[in-house]
Amino acid sequence: MKTLPMSAKPRTAAGKGGARRLRATGQVPAILYGEHTSASSLSMNGHEFFTMLHKSSSEQILVDLTIEGLPQTELALVKDVQHDPVTGDVIHVDFLHISPTKPIRVTVPVRVQGVADGVKNFGGILQHSSREVELEGLPVDLPDFVEVDVTNLAIHDAIHARDIKFDRVTMVTAAEQTIVSVVPPTVLKEVTPTAEETPETAAGEPEVIGEKEREERREASEKGGEGKEKGKAPEKGKAPEKAKGPEKEKGKEKGKDKG
Repeated sequence: MKTLPMSAKPRTAAGKGGARRLRATGQVPAILYGEHTSASSLSMNGHEFFTMLHKSSSEQILVDLTIEGLPQTELALVKDVQHDPVTGDVIHVDFLHISPTKPIRVTVPVRVQGVADGVKNFGGILQHSSREVELEGLPVDLPDFVEVDVTNLAIHDAIHARDIKFDRVTMVTAAEQTIVSVVPPTVLKEVTPTAEETPETAAGEPEVIGEKEREERREASEKGGEGKEKGKAPEKGKAPEKAKGPEKEKGKEKGKDKG
């Protein structure tokens, strides 16, 4: 990993109040700790640190830390950076004091190189399953990032952690962990109604319409039944058929008597 220069000052103001006052002046509170050193409270230029962070590939940066009042620099790793949840500003930094002769573990980002054959020629989709990996090695041997070439990947091909090889560096991430893969394109099948179906029947509306029609027909049938039961009113000037029969017979009998 590249080592970047960073300067800091001893910090005497402790607590949340002291940290707020430091941030108000453009400083960022920090702490340096390690296996063979006691924890030291520090402060540093917030703009300078943010610029360094912005130019780096990850937040785990190896620095040559110059502390005001000390004769020599300290080799340290930016172990943790705390950000304001609203503004994103850096509000605190943890530095881990390390030895140049002892291996350390760091997390570095994964960068993709090239365009996969399955994407370019067959419409596949490149999936990033892991955007960073964990490595172990001496500080001088650790890379700032890991680069994977996906040019020859066909559909259903993948690159796993075990496929990434290093000199003098050990992959800590599980060997079976997928880094990138190419999956088939997603095809949306359009459903069209059959010849027997209309858009309305496909949507499930006929049941509602049919039920309404059946209800109307039932009501009409009930009304018609009521009319039949009551019968038609006799026409004006005409007697019912039952009355006609006896009267006609009486007329015939009278005719016979006259004859």
